[in-house]
Amino acid sequence: MALAASLAAAPPAPEAWHRLGRLDPVVEDRPDGTRLVTVRQGLDPYPRALPDRLVHWAAATPDRVFLAERGPDGAWRTLTFGECLTRVRRLASGLAGLGLSVERPVAILSGNSIDHAVMALAAMMIGVPYCPISPPYSLVAKDFAKLSYCLDLLTPGLIFVADAKPFRAALAAAAAPDRVIVAAANADLAGARDLSSLDGPADDPRVDAAFAAIEPETIAKFLLTSGSTGEPKAVVNTQRMLMANQVMLLQCFPFLAETPPVFVDWLPWNHTFGSNHNFGMALTHGGTLHIDEGKPVAAGILPTVRNLREIAPTAYFNVPKGYEALLPHLEGDRAFAAHFFSRLEMLFYAGAGLAQPVWDGYLKLAREVAGREIPFVTGLGATETAPSAIMNLRATGQAGAIGLPMVGVTLKLVPAGTKLEARVKAETVTPGYWRRPDLTAKIFDEEGYYCFGDAVAYADPADLSKGFLFDGRLSEDFKLATGTWVSVGPLRHVVNSALDPLIRDTVVTGHDRDDIGMLLVPDAEACARFAGLAANDPGLYAHAGLRAELARRLGLLAKAATGSSNRVERAVILTEPPSLEAGELTDKGSINQRAVLTRRKDLVAALYAEPPGEAIIRPDSRAGETP
Repeated sequence: MALAASLAAAPPAPEAWHRLGRLDPVVEDRPDGTRLVTVRQGLDPYPRALPDRLVHWAAATPDRVFLAERGPDGAWRTLTFGECLTRVRRLASGLAGLGLSVERPVAILSGNSIDHAVMALAAMMIGVPYCPISPPYSLVAKDFAKLSYCLDLLTPGLIFVADAKPFRAALAAAAAPDRVIVAAANADLAGARDLSSLDGPADDPRVDAAFAAIEPETIAKFLLTSGSTGEPKAVVNTQRMLMANQVMLLQCFPFLAETPPVFVDWLPWNHTFGSNHNFGMALTHGGTLHIDEGKPVAAGILPTVRNLREIAPTAYFNVPKGYEALLPHLEGDRAFAAHFFSRLEMLFYAGAGLAQPVWDGYLKLAREVAGREIPFVTGLGATETAPSAIMNLRATGQAGAIGLPMVGVTLKLVPAGTKLEARVKAETVTPGYWRRPDLTAKIFDEEGYYCFGDAVAYADPADLSKGFLFDGRLSEDFKLATGTWVSVGPLRHVVNSALDPLIRDTVVTGHDRDDIGMLLVPDAEACARFAGLAANDPGLYAHAGLRAELARRLGLLAKAATGSSNRVERAVILTEPPSLEAGELTDKGSINQRAVLTRRKDLVAALYAEPPGEAIIRPDSRAGETP
């Protein structure tokens, strides 16, 4: 399939789901109960390396804007493909003289920015890997233990930040004689080199030679896992992984090759969704990526709203909480909604389950203001799979369907008790964790399949073409004292949807207990609006009306439950939010269930104490009854 994008814009077809690709499943059943699922379609050829796409678009459309970001004055600062290639080659020339290599890569501590992108592409241009490190490791943490661990693992030869001012303490902690510190702004505040001082000639033969030597197996980057199961691990990402995944995505979403995509995106580049998926998609198809400074929460969504009022995306990517925070702004302003949906081909979410009311809200709005259906797509992937491996391309009418293995992926289903464990093999799977052969050995089975640690279930056991549903993390599931298994992932999805927007997330308790409990992570702003109090009011979470509303919703869930495996009997609100430093939150903002339960063991004990304390919320048995 051609990767060249047409310059002529084409309006989306009314039957938008029909514009997506096809995945026709093929099954092989083994005597041991294992099932292999592939698709009939074959994987199309893919480019050698991501920098090849920059060279292509700089020649084909040098004046098209590739990246845009807000400047200090609020105006868009832009970089065209032609300008980007020139900047990348000049910086690559400077990097070529610093002795960088796979053993001494580039580490980027700051978040998404044009300078970040130029540094990353310059490193890749000369075959040097780079690693974007989660900014909270430098800006939120106080002891820099996680940052130091990552740097010791990577042994970078160069550390880059866009602005040295907020990173001064982190850079001081990271300093070492064999590390060059570089900043694009305020370099003098940290004793760093100014980024512009590295610029060399745009026609450096050393850059040409290094660029020509790149192979599909060349390491493009290291992406750090969130550390939800221990210290961060550096996932090796080869050029083959990146480019094979982009072609797999194109075969799912052919419209990417019909007109240059336009994105407004906040997703962090230290995570595979924002980096490999979204940034890679924009570059691969000659699109324009507007770097969104907003955040996926009620208090941080306003910059996103501002950006989307100006820029109508052709595809939109977010996490469920981001969609939830944006929805009221779209519902409250039909002109804004009409603009947002005007050329939208697809909504895409990942990272967590999407609440059904949020799903329904977007599809309803699309029909009302645009007169057409908009595909709401998700799938299953991982940092180790570059990231996409399973994708839903069918209109299902419900959130949560993850679909079928993508082209080029073999999905192995292994019986695990009452569940099916998902494992995959593909050209997009990592060779392993950098400098950790012990951990690498644990993620592959005897046939070389990568083990997600996730379970899947058939959307319809009688019709495999309908694909699969996510069925939770196998490591999170547990037994009640009665021996009844609790499937944590699906239960959290149901409860989170029912308590939305008052509760942002939940932690499931009940290991070796008689019944299920919940630690509730509140949304302070939503709770404050409901209670009519300030978000920082010390009595907010003791408010009688708020507690009664949560009890009512838990009561409705309890009445709909089919047994002890999915009936929540008690809950307590976390008045102290989960801590990144304590490992209770990953850098993506998701909950580390195990870490929370370990750190809050006294609260869990209080949750099950008899008689229940005043803070404990029990389901209202009268919920749903007519007064």
